[in-house]
Formats: sequence, structure tokens, C-alpha cells
Amino acid sequence: MAETNLRILLVDDEPLAVERLELLLGRFPGTEVVGTANDGEAALEIAESLSPDLVLLDIAMPGMDGIDVARALSESAVDPAVVFVTAFDNFAVAAFDVAAIDYLMKPVQPERLERALDRVRDHLAGGDRAGRRRMPAHVEEFWVPDHSGLVRIAASDIARVTAERDYMRLHVGARSWLIHRTIAKLEEDLDPALFLRVHRSVILRRDTITSLYRDEAGHWTARLKDGGEQRIGRSYIDQVKKLAGR
Repeated sequence: MAETNLRILLVDDEPLAVERLELLLGRFPGTEVVGTANDGEAALEIAESLSPDLVLLDIAMPGMDGIDVARALSESAVDPAVVFVTAFDNFAVAAFDVAAIDYLMKPVQPERLERALDRVRDHLAGGDRAGRRRMPAHVEEFWVPDHSGLVRIAASDIARVTAERDYMRLHVGARSWLIHRTIAKLEEDLDPALFLRVHRSVILRRDTITSLYRDEAGHWTARLKDGGEQRIGRSYIDQVKKLAGR
């Protein structure tokens, strides 16, 4: 099947970010940057003039932000596909509400951009923009502070999440990182097919649980692949036991 040619509008208030996206898109055949904009109002005007297939759209911009731009585009006659490109992971739910196709974290990785372009092509091939537009309902990656910079963590690499007051600790292998998030919000963001909350302060990746046992006092505990154990909270026992088909 011939690859769908994508006419793309880039919107970001940082010129270097626009330039970097242009360079990345140059790696992929079947993409054409037809315009750029540095603010929301200009983006709407250019979109109306050029009718792009796709808008790669920053969220945090002065004046009209990306969420407002996406909402306005969806109500316009142009109605292009929208993929958000942002440095902040806490806009994912808002992005889903305005029916974005995808949500990319800066700095954008080439393989992640390629997956987003494939999703856009699938959407366009469906021929029903209002009905088929979809963004992953769950966060796929986190950018977390690490010394003087940021580290990208794939959600699927997280083995365990533990609560520490107003912060969540993401455990990946022998390392861990803190993010400012409530456990309820993180539980909402993570894919329930991969993760399971087992305690009021603990979320586990499902495939790290190797067995379940109950002690003499009636408390249930999960044994983990790394040799550790995790006590299961009473209100989560029924949900955890479904792992074993119980």
C-alpha cells in the first residue's frame, strides 16, 4: 500500500523546537512541512489557508495555548489531525479530551515520532476524522528530573511505583526517580493492562508478580521476580486475585 503523504504544520513558540522537528521529519519519506507558526492565533490562520493533514502542536505557548488551538481546529472546516509535542507530561488527559492522535514528549525521539506518524496515517486512511481520531489513553513515557537534566523513562519499563507524600517514586531496575504526582493520578495515567494497584501506596507492573500467598494472620502478599515481596492492601485483594483467575 502506498504511503500516505502528510502535509504538516509545525506550531511552537520556540524557533529551535520547530527547526528540530523539521530536521526529524526530513528522515521520514512521505512528509512535507507546509508551514510553521510560533503562536496559536497564527496557527489557526495558516491552517485555514493551507489545510494541512497534520498539526504538530506545542501546548505551553503564551496567549492561546495548544489545547485551545486543537479545540478550535476541531470545530473548523479544516479539522486536521493533531499530535501534541510538549515538555510537560501532565497535559495528557486534556489532550485526550480534545481528541488528539498522539502526545509526544520533548525532546522528541525519532522512533516515537515515526509511531505517531503511523497513527496519523491510520487515522486518515479511516476516512472518519471525528470518529476515528485517537490518542493512547495512557501515558507511554515520563521525563523525570535527574541531576542537572531530564531522563526519559518508558512506562513499560517501570516495575513498581511507591508513594512518598506528594511524590511518586518510579522504580526501574536498580534505580528510581521521583515525580510530583498523586498515586490516584498515576494509576489513571498508567495502562491497567500492564499495571495493578495493590496497596494504597503501591502500584506494580503485573508481570513482576510471580505468586500470591496468605500468611497465618490472613494477610495476602505478592512475591516478585526480583525476590522481593509486597503486602497487598485489604481493599485491593479481590482485584489482585483476578491475576490468578480467582
